[in-house]
Amino acid sequence: MAQYALPVLFTLIVWWLTTGLVLLAVNCRRVTYPWSLSLATLLLAGSLLCLQWVSDETSVAAAYLAFCCGVLIWGWLEVSYYTGMVTGPRPQACPAGVTGWRRFWLALKASLYHELAIIVLGGLVILLTWQAPNQVGTWTFVILWLMRWSAKLNIFFGVPNINLQWFPEHLRYLDSFIVRRPMNPLFPLSIMASLVTAGLVLSSLTHGDAAPEDVAAALLLGTLILLAILEHGFLVLPLHDSVLWHWALPAISRGDDPPAQHGISAPGIPTSAGGFRRQAGPPADLDAAVAYGPSPPRSVPCSNGR
Repeated sequence: MAQYALPVLFTLIVWWLTTGLVLLAVNCRRVTYPWSLSLATLLLAGSLLCLQWVSDETSVAAAYLAFCCGVLIWGWLEVSYYTGMVTGPRPQACPAGVTGWRRFWLALKASLYHELAIIVLGGLVILLTWQAPNQVGTWTFVILWLMRWSAKLNIFFGVPNINLQWFPEHLRYLDSFIVRRPMNPLFPLSIMASLVTAGLVLSSLTHGDAAPEDVAAALLLGTLILLAILEHGFLVLPLHDSVLWHWALPAISRGDDPPAQHGISAPGIPTSAGGFRRQAGPPADLDAAVAYGPSPPRSVPCSNGR
């Protein structure tokens, strides 16, 4: 039983802890941001080196270590984005009245450098582990990547719940790109595709002759996908998930005061599924967007969410 329970519990703890640590770093004073990014960069370098080494190892411990490497590599992207260090060439609000593809293009320009950093790091991770027997770290990164993009697109097309209170003030202009809707056509397709993927990953557990390291890998990755699906659910369901990271949020974001009415984060980090989450209806005093994340903040579709 421990063979099945431990990977699930481990993924839950990593998801909860890394999301909280990113939120904690982002909600500190801006003078601390260079220190946070420096630490994240050291962890990034160490994780890339470790991932290259552990990808040649096939053991239960190697599966766990590769998973952690994938999460920490993604964590650098979260920290660099939410601290405002790596965003885009046009970090400005969307002009009033802009819709359609023009709005999408402006949203993309608001976080273009971040999106390019995801592609570059993703390519590097794939290159470092190419044809290696242990692909857990690579698939961890890819799951966070795809589920984050799914969350961003759903936020862009419209969801009812975005928690702007979690978002740092210097990125609040992103709210101007967000539309509040009860649902959008992409959302059910995203959930169905994610559930099918999780089922395929976990189906290997039905093989009685599965090696222990394969069982661990399937449960680590399958649980991560399910957590990303949960974070997608936070975008449309009236759930107060801020209690999970009470220790990492400033008092106003914990709900100590009555929540502002507002109408999506990972990642955590994997909050894949990305991030910063909801509240129903637009607030009068905030014009910010929040990100996804299996992981911390959920971000606007073309902005970055675990």
